[in-house]
Amino acid sequence: MMMIVVPDTSVVVDGRFYTYLTTHEIQEIIIPEAVVAEIEHQANVGKSAGVSGLKELLEIRNYTTQKSIPLSFHGRRPSINEIRLAREGEIDELIRLVASDFDAHLVTGDKIQAHVAMSKGINTIFLEPYGLTDSKIEDFFDETTMSAHLKAGIPVFSKKGRPGAVEVVKSTRILDEKELEEIAIDIIERAKNTRDCFIELDEPGATIVQLREYRIAITKPPFSDRFEITAARPVKKVKLEEYDVSSKLKERLKVAEGILVSGAPGAGKSTFVQAIAEYYNSQGKIVKTMEKPRDLQVSEEITQYTALSGDMAKTGDILLLVRPDFTIFDEMRKTGDFLVFSDLRLAGVGMIGVVHATRTIDAIQRFIGRIELGMIPQIVDTVIHIEGGEIKEIFMLEFKVKTPSGMSVADLARPVIEVYNFDTHELQFEIYTFGEQVVVMEVNKQRSTPASRHKIQALEDEIMRIVPNADIHVEMNGPNRAIVHADPYDVPYIIGKKGKVISKIENKMDIKIDVVEEHPNQSEEIPVHVKALKKYIHLAVDRKYANKTMRFFLDGKEMFTSTTSKKGLVKIEKKSDFGSMLASAKNMKKFIYATLV
Repeated sequence: MMMIVVPDTSVVVDGRFYTYLTTHEIQEIIIPEAVVAEIEHQANVGKSAGVSGLKELLEIRNYTTQKSIPLSFHGRRPSINEIRLAREGEIDELIRLVASDFDAHLVTGDKIQAHVAMSKGINTIFLEPYGLTDSKIEDFFDETTMSAHLKAGIPVFSKKGRPGAVEVVKSTRILDEKELEEIAIDIIERAKNTRDCFIELDEPGATIVQLREYRIAITKPPFSDRFEITAARPVKKVKLEEYDVSSKLKERLKVAEGILVSGAPGAGKSTFVQAIAEYYNSQGKIVKTMEKPRDLQVSEEITQYTALSGDMAKTGDILLLVRPDFTIFDEMRKTGDFLVFSDLRLAGVGMIGVVHATRTIDAIQRFIGRIELGMIPQIVDTVIHIEGGEIKEIFMLEFKVKTPSGMSVADLARPVIEVYNFDTHELQFEIYTFGEQVVVMEVNKQRSTPASRHKIQALEDEIMRIVPNADIHVEMNGPNRAIVHADPYDVPYIIGKKGKVISKIENKMDIKIDVVEEHPNQSEEIPVHVKALKKYIHLAVDRKYANKTMRFFLDGKEMFTSTTSKKGLVKIEKKSDFGSMLASAKNMKKFIYATLV
């Protein structure tokens, strides 16, 4: 039967309508202006659906011209606000109106659109989703494949094996951009229409999809130099017992409530936290996860949450109401992630956080500068480092007030975080403030030989005799060479006029000395206090940053650069763009920080 048909956006962008058109007798095609506008908007912002949609419109035009099938465009073109509200159904309604006005058959691949159209008495043809290509992303995997790397114009690469024993295999198959685009569209369409599949991110040039156990990143120019698809999956689901976990560690896991799991990318961190999650679940604990994307392979009893409205802080608010015994926070990278982890931990929720780090101590350092130093041991009590899919090292933290190792003056006592090896209970690191710097001192390295310890102590005593209460840190850089790290304020007194003081010390101790100013880390995130007054917004930093040029950030995005006053303040007019932005950010409790220029 010859029909007048009206396609919607869902079947145009992936080619389903073109296939339907070439296999059925069609009297006339009417394309709503709303469909063209939505596809054009998606193409302008760089989304793959928009680019493929434009190509499909051209293919439809060429086919109808060749077959002499009438093709026309009707309906009202939506406003930009209606396009932005496409998910609310505004554009779908404009498309349904065109089908209704012409008494045509609406062709759609959207189940909600189909149900609404049928309820309004509109003739509806629903096209089931299908793959546009014989190749699917699963075809590049076998039982040993961890990840597949598909890039236009170069051979397909695969990583096979398991963490710690990975082999890179180069295929002879080379895919062109068209083949990659077809595979990408197949992935996206299946993610939209398949249970337990999600499009986690869709930005110009980049799309992240969780397709069951596959975590897939699709990138294209201008974000990447070529069209590329990278897919990864866990090769094996393991139990905690398979890690040869000692009874001592199991006992620690029962009482530890702030755990970090660290390791390099691909080391097996996510596989290990899956095992921990299943272990807690088997112990009758309520376990939830916080992931973006949601790619942990856990039991159905464990609920997996992502960022609510793109904000993990909102997910944290929900978790406080849900009240789980333990929460797995996968892939903590941004400052906001560490703040959410800290907030939930201080609220009494047991937290296990996954952090990228090449050394165990580096996982702890990720918290420094983000939260107050003295709070770290209350938030993190255990760090488990994974290498090659195995537990490499375990640290635990304690908080004391003491004189740091290597300092002999009792007046230098201060709060110190002690980091111990879990198995040997040997002190490994000390973390403390030294002037404006946070020092992470490896204790064993600092105490390498009795001779070096004696020289360090003697040199510290000599400098302290000449410059009492100097804020210094001495390290040996050879048998007769030392580096003195000192506060910029103390440096002129240590060196003396024309270098006379330091030369006298060098001659007395027979040591070559380099004096180095310890400046604040320019990339360190400095907390900013926001105060709203009647006409101004005040941004206040610690007074030690007075008269400093600083960059101010809102949720990781740079806003502006300004020089602080002698009180460490920056004033912003409330009526200005930045003032409005800051007032809104304060109300929504967004994170504001600064760095030195």
